Amino acid sequence: MNELTTNIKALHEETLNNLKTSKANNTLRAYRSDFKDFAAFCVKHKFRSMPTDPKIVSLYLTHLSKTSKISTLRRRLVSIGVVHKLKGHYLDTKHPAIIENLMGIKRIKGSKQIGKKPILISHLKQIINVINEQDIEEIVKLRNKTLILIGFGGGFRRTELISIDHEDLEFVNEGVKITLKRSKTDQFGEGMIKGLPYFSNETYCPVMSLKNWLKISKIKTGPIFKRFVKGSVLTNNRLTDQSVVLIIKDCLKLAGIENNNFSGHSLRSGFATVAAESGADERSIMAMTGHKTTQMVRRYIREANIFKNNALNKIKI
Repeated sequence: MNELTTNIKALHEETLNNLKTSKANNTLRAYRSDFKDFAAFCVKHKFRSMPTDPKIVSLYLTHLSKTSKISTLRRRLVSIGVVHKLKGHYLDTKHPAIIENLMGIKRIKGSKQIGKKPILISHLKQIINVINEQDIEEIVKLRNKTLILIGFGGGFRRTELISIDHEDLEFVNEGVKITLKRSKTDQFGEGMIKGLPYFSNETYCPVMSLKNWLKISKIKTGPIFKRFVKGSVLTNNRLTDQSVVLIIKDCLKLAGIENNNFSGHSLRSGFATVAAESGADERSIMAMTGHKTTQMVRRYIREANIFKNNALNKIKI
């Protein structure tokens, strides 16, 4: 009997661990953060947050709609449902009280999402030029340039960018192969390989910048994008995804570009937009970015071609 109890206890612990690792750490943090806000709302209004009732969730979404976008409301709803499930409680997130309310909010507010601006070729050149002109240590310049050029050239998410290790790189005659071990849409670590070719203009070439960075930093193993302390002392600590955002925004500001509407995603969306403008088809764009569906890529292509395929061009005045 004791052996059976021990086995059941071990199975229980292993199952809990499986549930925790079924989601990426960033995703779990987002769920916890979202639920914390819902719990604070419940405490303030003397509601029960766990387990809760669809009507309470509906009230929370109405409260949230005063200051937040529809996409935020949907994400919070998912988070509340997932946290309930992880805690062993059932919450009907498809209950009419929730769904009908969301539909009403959508009609009143509209659901158009204003995305962050992409970093286009003109922005990219301005950023690299201004970094080259900075009066700072060469090693800092090279890290920042390489981060931006690789991020743009590979259409990387910021979390993917900071996850690259020296062991993931393979330099070949055509350029560099970068193995991406895991990404947002590849939670089970199947991996993918991105190929970045040499550019004819070395000033903006991600491959040459990467080679120069590895040479000056003497990085032979582990993360290729690391933090500095005391100005230009390179540490062994990997950059954070938030650091990527700050570096991008600082470089945009230095280049005289208003940076409020740019984010860490701007490198990735910039690559997709520029590739679409240059005539790349959606399949080749998806092969680089790792998008699993065509919805977002087609949006980039539509926006890139807004003037190129404009019917007004056919009108002669």
